[in-house]
Amino acid sequence: MRIAPPRFVGYFCMQKKMQSMNSLFVDTLRGKYGSRPPVWYMRQAGRVLPAYQQLRQSYTFAQLMANPNLAAQVTMMPVDDLGVDAAIVFSDILTVPVAMGMQLEWTERGPQFVNNLVNQPEPLRNLKPNYSHFDATCQALSIAAAKQQVPVIGFCGAPLTTLCYMLQGNSAKHDFPLAKQYFITHPKQTAQLIDALTEVSIIYAKRQIESGASAFQLFETHAGIIPATDYARIFLPAVERIATAVREYGVPFIFFPKGIGAGLSLITPNMCDYVGIDWQTPLSIARKLVHKNVGLQGNIDPWLLFAPTEQIAKVMDERYKPFFSNNRNWIINLGHGVLADTPIENLRFLTHWIKETKWL
Repeated sequence: MRIAPPRFVGYFCMQKKMQSMNSLFVDTLRGKYGSRPPVWYMRQAGRVLPAYQQLRQSYTFAQLMANPNLAAQVTMMPVDDLGVDAAIVFSDILTVPVAMGMQLEWTERGPQFVNNLVNQPEPLRNLKPNYSHFDATCQALSIAAAKQQVPVIGFCGAPLTTLCYMLQGNSAKHDFPLAKQYFITHPKQTAQLIDALTEVSIIYAKRQIESGASAFQLFETHAGIIPATDYARIFLPAVERIATAVREYGVPFIFFPKGIGAGLSLITPNMCDYVGIDWQTPLSIARKLVHKNVGLQGNIDPWLLFAPTEQIAKVMDERYKPFFSNNRNWIINLGHGVLADTPIENLRFLTHWIKETKWL
């Protein structure tokens, strides 16, 4: 499945605008550190924000994604409400398989592909790509980036996570047994699917960069479902291909391999500029495992935000301030996304604490 890359008219004008933006987040990604770490949160654009909940009374999740103006509005909500240092475009990790031709339905139990690929002998044969499915997200990103308030992060799902959904059809079983069995029993088809996913992901990433993304994050939510050695052999080459394509356009690349554990030792500067650390691995251990030239992002337990504010401040003061004093190449984030029902007051408190605390 070979795909011609899109044209990038106006790319250099966009880059000039990005370079003129004064941003602690982008500066940190590029090795220019400030007096505190920058902060943003995965799944910050929605879920617990009052303004988002109000919008959801009138629109479904899918309707919000399909409307560029509304998606841009949601993208910027955490900037206005929380005061984070970066926005991330409001979209979903399953945009790539939909653009490849898979039919997705949003149900009360989450996203569901109408026809999964696990029982199809030639899974790519009947897929008809339609890259107009990228338009709404890219337009939303462009609208948000034009505001020049904070950098806007583009993203997509990583090949393993995306392929798990495509093969199994949904996430009813979070260990994706059908997908894992498929990787073992159908290595040829798995390789073909990874290659196709990677090519389309690169097209999507480049379109987001053209639309104004100042950084790009690859979400590998389920990196831990297979052994790290298998992940390195089967999927990391695809991650490196996407990283290379993104960085060729001068945009920093963040890779979030949730659950990879000791496999962090496999992450090299060829794969990313920064790597996301989940809450299972202490930052001090992650720093020893990850190549010294790769920065770290994340690690705060999302459940900490349910604690009293005094406890949140205590953990930050005792655990994270000392880490930053010796590791300036760190971006504050959670070890995964903001949990549903997280008290919005606590999220605001944490952001304010980060921005007002004397870190050095």
